[in-house]
Amino acid sequence: MDPTPPTDAALSQEVTQHAPREAAEMLSGLHDARIASALEAVNPSIAQHVLEEFDEPRRRSIIAKAAPDRARQWSRNQTYPEGSLGRLMDPPVAVFRPRTTIAQAVEALRELVKRAFVTYLFVADDANRLVGVVVMRDMLLGEGSTPLEAIMIRDPFSLSPEMTLREAMKAVLNLHYPVYPVTGAAGELIGLVRGQSLFEAEAIEISAQAGTMVGVDKEERLSTPWPRSLRMRHPWLQLNLLTAFLAAAVVGLFQGTINRIVLLAVFLPVLSGQSTNTGCQALAVALRGMTLGELLRGREKRLVLKEALLGLCNGALVGVTAGIGMFLFASYEHHASALALGAIVFAAMTGSCIASGIFGAAIPLALKRLGADPATASSIFLTTVADVASMGMFLGLATLFVP
Repeated sequence: MDPTPPTDAALSQEVTQHAPREAAEMLSGLHDARIASALEAVNPSIAQHVLEEFDEPRRRSIIAKAAPDRARQWSRNQTYPEGSLGRLMDPPVAVFRPRTTIAQAVEALRELVKRAFVTYLFVADDANRLVGVVVMRDMLLGEGSTPLEAIMIRDPFSLSPEMTLREAMKAVLNLHYPVYPVTGAAGELIGLVRGQSLFEAEAIEISAQAGTMVGVDKEERLSTPWPRSLRMRHPWLQLNLLTAFLAAAVVGLFQGTINRIVLLAVFLPVLSGQSTNTGCQALAVALRGMTLGELLRGREKRLVLKEALLGLCNGALVGVTAGIGMFLFASYEHHASALALGAIVFAAMTGSCIASGIFGAAIPLALKRLGADPATASSIFLTTVADVASMGMFLGLATLFVP
């Protein structure tokens, strides 16, 4: 006996738990009307990504099976670039003319609320320009014969479809409305964005950063099959291996010094780990500032200088501790240059933390300037820089100053 097919609600939940390509594959065997019904209940941004995984004829067929207003909105949303607010729009509902009375609006709402969730009434003129918003409280308290223009909030706040998610999040940071109207260049009402959809989309972007920093594609989910996860991750691991060879080459250049002063090998991972952590802190702050829109144009230099100063201070403080540790260890081993080795550890720790701080801020800035995702594999590049800087400084100073 065939298993009971999932309900539309369960199917929509399944879609949200899969990457777009996997969701499209899961839905591909269903009728187009069933697919459209499932996608109507998910975040519009997710629906757009899933639709794009179907070929053009199938995508048009699915859109045609959706409710007319939803189908028109999906087609409109596809015209906006990836990451823009236009991808998140729901079709406008509860739109009335200024002279519509409260009684007329209430009568229209009786049918409308059966197929749509209505939070506000939007008032648009004959050219469909948004001129006001009506809240339910004012409708309940008003007389039935009162026109909506008499109780509406004039010149309401609205968003632009060309806004990025970050720009939109910054614009609504202190508003917290459940629904935001979206207007075009002439002020015409072209869609609605629900606050929940906006925050969901931004949460997905932010949650993906931790993975992209180490080469995990944002499309990968817990449900992603392991062969596809392997294809997504493995190229970055090969890149990481190639960059690791650079650090190994630095150690190889100073192999004679290590053979002569064996205890240097004990402190190599100490310096590498500390400088990498310093760089990761700078990287995290830089990415957070870029995500929240706090890093304004022209302030990049200030960010890099701040992280260089923090690298100097933190490097010097941990360098003192590490230097004392090297001095005590070298003294225990009866090495004649214990004091010099302690000073070298201090200097190398300070210098490598400065370098890591600078590159931790500079790498995402450079990736953004090149048009790439600032978070993409940033950690891999940063680790290479930190290893090369810490090991190169440490072994180079030991070669120069320890007989």
